[in-house]
Amino acid sequence: MTQSALEQLLGRARGPMGPSTELDFGVAGGPLAELGAVLSRVNGFFLFNAGVQVFRVGEEGLGPDLLSWNGENTWKDTYGGLADGLFSFGQDIFGNQFAIMDGSDVVVFDPETAEVEVLGTGLESWAQWLLADPEVNAAANFAYAFQQRNGALEPDQRLVPLQFFVAGGDYEFDNFAVRDAVTAMRIRGPIAQQVYNLPDGATIDLSAG
Repeated sequence: MTQSALEQLLGRARGPMGPSTELDFGVAGGPLAELGAVLSRVNGFFLFNAGVQVFRVGEEGLGPDLLSWNGENTWKDTYGGLADGLFSFGQDIFGNQFAIMDGSDVVVFDPETAEVEVLGTGLESWAQWLLADPEVNAAANFAYAFQQRNGALEPDQRLVPLQFFVAGGDYEFDNFAVRDAVTAMRIRGPIAQQVYNLPDGATIDLSAG
């Protein structure tokens, strides 16, 4: 019997990051119910050389706590409403957020532009997307090479480009700084507010970050 993409991911998971838990979002189905089942099985984990992080839940453990991460004043307040409706359950090494939007769609949220890419209506779609191109969608090779050169990131750390991607920054190692994951998001919130729906050729103030 062929394994689902989500089962394949869980087979690769490096975790758990927190104590065993039973997580119930109080919904009968949909991506939130699926997330509850996943975290009840493995409470937080890393994938693809830590290129992808799925948050744990609870007061104890490594890396961000799922509920605290989604608190209004953790980082979303810096986005001026652009992150409303998102419930982030993980992120990649660059801080792109994997989230459930309005309780129904699984999406990727770009921290610099606040653009949302809908992957599907369940975690299986997210898993299929990651497995389809781990080098791009999961930053697998970059995460491995960067940490081989610079040392492993702590579970609460992510990378921030010194020259933002929206300003032409590249993926050279020297263009990245290691930052606390919350700080990494808060730096980019004001930039996203400027960039969102910006017409071509407009000027942005990168000092706002």
